[in-house]
Amino acid sequence: MRQLDVVLAHDYLTQRGGAERVTIELARALNPSHLITAIYSPEDVFPEINGFPIRSTALSKVKLFRKDSRLALPLLASVWNSIKPVRADAVVCSSSGWAHALPTAGATRKIVYCHNPARWLYQAEDYLLDRPWPVRAALSMLQPALMKWDRKAAASADVYIANSTSVAERIWLVYGREARVVFPPVSVDPTQPAEPVSALVGKTFFLMVGRSRGYKGAQPLVEAFRGMPEHMLAVAGGGKILDAPDNVVPTGYVSEAQLRWLYAHARALISVSREDFGLTPIEANAFGTPVLLLRAGGFLDSTDEGTSGLFMEDATPEAIRGAVRAFPETWDTAAIKRHAEKFSPHRFHEAIRRIVVETCNIG
Repeated sequence: MRQLDVVLAHDYLTQRGGAERVTIELARALNPSHLITAIYSPEDVFPEINGFPIRSTALSKVKLFRKDSRLALPLLASVWNSIKPVRADAVVCSSSGWAHALPTAGATRKIVYCHNPARWLYQAEDYLLDRPWPVRAALSMLQPALMKWDRKAAASADVYIANSTSVAERIWLVYGREARVVFPPVSVDPTQPAEPVSALVGKTFFLMVGRSRGYKGAQPLVEAFRGMPEHMLAVAGGGKILDAPDNVVPTGYVSEAQLRWLYAHARALISVSREDFGLTPIEANAFGTPVLLLRAGGFLDSTDEGTSGLFMEDATPEAIRGAVRAFPETWDTAAIKRHAEKFSPHRFHEAIRRIVVETCNIG
């Protein structure tokens, strides 16, 4: 079989998150000729991304957009429309609502790996939870036109892939498209060196990993631990923690080596966010660390209840405190690691390659 000519696209490369980790694995699986994105900030992404040929738009020249891509929201639709149509065997779009609009030419097949239908349109209250009212007002005015544009973009795809069963359901409800489910892979390697986080050395702590954006659910955890001085919470990621008590330790952004140390030394990963899939639980599991999660969204796909972790039914501080206090002290770490192996990069690469080959009708 000849080597396929593949182009990869991603909404914007301005942060270090789960979707960006998946984009790296898509690139490793498909060896694209180049990667297209609307906004590119080399210093703010995983270093591995910078090893691929990247083409971005004029929006990358605006520092404010590189620091917060949401500020460019009124411009992104027209910018994606204006990109020169791609001519290749296939274009694979890693999309949460923008890259799936990438124009194509000729017989190019478009495959969308969807992290979630546009949260800024269909889950706007979550997406804009920490934004000022003028931003909310602007989106409400743009929403009808953007929904029309977004659905047209979704209809242009030959194949839709969802990162979880819950996202596949949303794709059907929003776009009327059936999506194949391919779970994201674990991309944090537990065999690589780790670097201690000095404030937590010798401590027993629960760990939250993620940006402190509204739907990520940091603040309910902070309030819950405020009422449990006997337990400690470490919060790794960007954003501000409001009025953190002494037993909540915000680490800010951490290096990959520090993240490995946090995963390996946490008593458990904890999260009450409503994730589309949620890579952090299986990343923690790769280190043999159990998880304590809200029973919702993609966590239902990534967690084997009783083996890799437990669920809590509500995100109130009272429910969180009850779940933390009842959390078992000992776990079968070998079983937890075996669970994580189900989400290996190798399995992900094989599944993605198979779909691309099938879509291009190449035997």
